[in-house]
Amino acid sequence: MFFKWALLCLFCRQNPVKRYGVIVCDPVIHSGLDRSVNHMMVPYVPMLVPPKKWKGYDKGGYLFLPSYLMRTHGSRQQQDAIKCAPVKQMQKVYEALDTLGNTKWRVNRRILNVVETVWGGGGNIAGLVNRNDVHIPELHSDAAEEIKKWKWNMRKAKKINRERHSQRCDIELKLSVAHKMKDEDGFYYPHNLDFRGRAYPMHPHLNHLSSDLCRGLLEFAEGRPLGKSGVYWLKIHLANLYGGVVKKLSYDQRLAFVENHLNEVLDSADNPLNGNRWWLKAEDPFQCLAACMNLSEALKSSSPHTVISHLPIHQDGSCNGLQHYAALGKDSMEAAAVNLIAGDKPADVYSEIAARVHDIIRLDSEKDPTIDPNATIAKLLVDQVDRKLVKQTVMTSVYGVTYVGAREQIKRRLQEKGLITDDRLLFSAACYGAKVTMAALGELFQAARGIMVWLGDCAKVIASENQPVRWTTPLGLPVVQPYFKSQRHIIKTSLQVLALQREGDSVEARKQRTAFPPNFVHSLDSTHMMMTAIACRDSGLQFAGVHDSFWTHACDVDKMNQILREKFVELYSMPILENLLENFHTSYPTLTFPALPKRGNFDLREVLKSPYFFN
Repeated sequence: MFFKWALLCLFCRQNPVKRYGVIVCDPVIHSGLDRSVNHMMVPYVPMLVPPKKWKGYDKGGYLFLPSYLMRTHGSRQQQDAIKCAPVKQMQKVYEALDTLGNTKWRVNRRILNVVETVWGGGGNIAGLVNRNDVHIPELHSDAAEEIKKWKWNMRKAKKINRERHSQRCDIELKLSVAHKMKDEDGFYYPHNLDFRGRAYPMHPHLNHLSSDLCRGLLEFAEGRPLGKSGVYWLKIHLANLYGGVVKKLSYDQRLAFVENHLNEVLDSADNPLNGNRWWLKAEDPFQCLAACMNLSEALKSSSPHTVISHLPIHQDGSCNGLQHYAALGKDSMEAAAVNLIAGDKPADVYSEIAARVHDIIRLDSEKDPTIDPNATIAKLLVDQVDRKLVKQTVMTSVYGVTYVGAREQIKRRLQEKGLITDDRLLFSAACYGAKVTMAALGELFQAARGIMVWLGDCAKVIASENQPVRWTTPLGLPVVQPYFKSQRHIIKTSLQVLALQREGDSVEARKQRTAFPPNFVHSLDSTHMMMTAIACRDSGLQFAGVHDSFWTHACDVDKMNQILREKFVELYSMPILENLLENFHTSYPTLTFPALPKRGNFDLREVLKSPYFFN
């Protein structure tokens, strides 16, 4: 027998003997594992040579380690769909993943030195967790009320310490990879997909999809001269990383912000830890510091345009999920709200919704509380409505956030403000705030809501026949929603009953319906990113993609901006919803689907002229 049963007894005050059955390794096998365990731990680290080109489900990526095109998490139908897809159909998907995998990175040593100093000093700044645990309170009284308070404080302290321990381990993992790679000329990240087509590096720790720490530590291995436009985009990038209201300003105002803080930029670059530490006030401090260092080098040069830059410059979509819905619905008002139409400054959909929410709540607050019970809650909330209160709910609305989810999001924001301390009152305020926010969203994005409902209705029809929703993205990737009820296999032993689970044959109808609209939009944003990646490769640009954030060298931002707009127009010039409906009729010939929703007449070519579409 390779394994044997063991009996574990735990003693506690409430239950003196609690037995658990566990499986342990036989000593003979255990001794063999000691010699071979290093081969069992699959080290998906960055590669020092370019990854293998993708040519099939398990053909590509790492040279010798198991590599799979898609993270299917055991979904048999999704695996079969990918394996059976013709190579010609999948060619563009393979090319996009190869493009992302061929981008060469290196460690930014100056940032690494700063991080090591901060971490060695105990952390607790620039988003790094405190390396010290919080004090565990002691009990100083036998009074029942004091014991109750002590227990609550002790549980809270232990929870904080567990979270800090987890965060410290995560940072140590990231730094260990950075140390191993810091002397390398460059390295690569093989990429694969989730089932919706979104691309991710296969190495999980130090990669550009991760935190500000990781992004600050990474830069392109290939450097390119800043050129005529590079200094301009480097300053815009710095303003974007500083964040807050600065990112919502016009380009001219962002440039003015940086120009007004050049002394702080130079000080941050020269004395990051012993100077004024302006960079620590940024939303993304380590990335901001990296930009300060690069800009400082250019400003001190007699020829700024010739300075070599390794820094990736980001261009981010404006509430990208709603941008895709606006393109599908072709509604001019919705398109303007998410920057598909040119404006003097970026349209801010979060501020627009916040203003609408404030107007509704203000009107409710003026009503008679004896007639409208919402009036009392409205008076409490009317001065607390701001962009931050509604942002998360607006952002997740296109990804299927429910009323309960919106309520919890707004509740957390109200807790942060700290003006409502009574729990029952806080809950009532969150309920009312969620209802008003979702009503305001429905008013502004009626076409998007109509498409969302249509997608959900189609999924409901499919799931009612115990079928998963399946479709093919415009780039040829077959997608099957992996939401099936689990089958339980019971194994009875003398110690306990084990229940093993695997994917069953029955679909989770509700999950198939609610998840389809956000999954479909994710498959479209991944398509746009992959189309842009291939076009940037063909134009000689370095490219990295983080879903709706596209990166390239400062000197190439203008070209990338042109490409990503052209590809967005190309994508939505296709009859996407018509093709989807035809796909459904082909895949489910016996089912009847609702008619396509009405759409507007917005001219998609307006996107080509919109400076803040991605910015």
